Amino acid sequence: MLTILQKEFNAFLNSPVAYVVLGVFLIATGLFVWVFPDSSVLDYGFADLQTLFSLAPWIFLFLIPAITMRTFAEEKKVGTIELLLTRPLTDWQIIGGKYFACFLLALLALIPTLLYYFSVYQLGSPEGNIDSAATVGSYLGLALLAAVFAAIGVLASALTRDQIIAFLMAVVGCFLIYSGFDSLASVLEGSPAYYVSQLGIAAHYRDLSKGLVDSRDLIYFFSVVAVALQATRLALRSRNW
Repeated sequence: MLTILQKEFNAFLNSPVAYVVLGVFLIATGLFVWVFPDSSVLDYGFADLQTLFSLAPWIFLFLIPAITMRTFAEEKKVGTIELLLTRPLTDWQIIGGKYFACFLLALLALIPTLLYYFSVYQLGSPEGNIDSAATVGSYLGLALLAAVFAAIGVLASALTRDQIIAFLMAVVGCFLIYSGFDSLASVLEGSPAYYVSQLGIAAHYRDLSKGLVDSRDLIYFFSVVAVALQATRLALRSRNW
């Protein structure tokens, strides 16, 4: 699995896709956090990074599917999937290697944004006047959200040989699980609205963004990743048959 992970990760770094993804993410978040007056932390007057953590999921909604769309779809298109599946590798080693390569690239996009935190920390009055617990929880939420989006993207890529179709399927799937359940819950009332909202990512992400690291939220994210990767395995096994 580590060999496949290294191969996939190096392939990303040797292609313009990785740099376009990283560039678009950093430019978009940088403009909204520091430049645009309606969302700039400099004009907002409060030492927080809520703009970053509100915007990043929507950017990930498109960027992570752009990363994952080639994982299996390209292998199918060029005919190397059969060669890969006949190697002495288990399905989980193949899926895990490709999945973690995509996930690590998404995490790589988050690392430069730590400069935003240190900048706001220094600019605070007094210095350090920022809710660090909420910031850590928000970064954890973004990492887990990226893990779920990457799993959905890999599943979409395993279902088709066309990268564009894989991208569109992943975007729709990520949108539905992030915002779809929240939208459905908004038209309901009482207990049904609560339980429906808990099926989506947004409610759990909001809890983590408050600095509340609850085991139920962690179990939710890990469960969605596990289900998506298991579905990916079934998609590959059905192709073998």
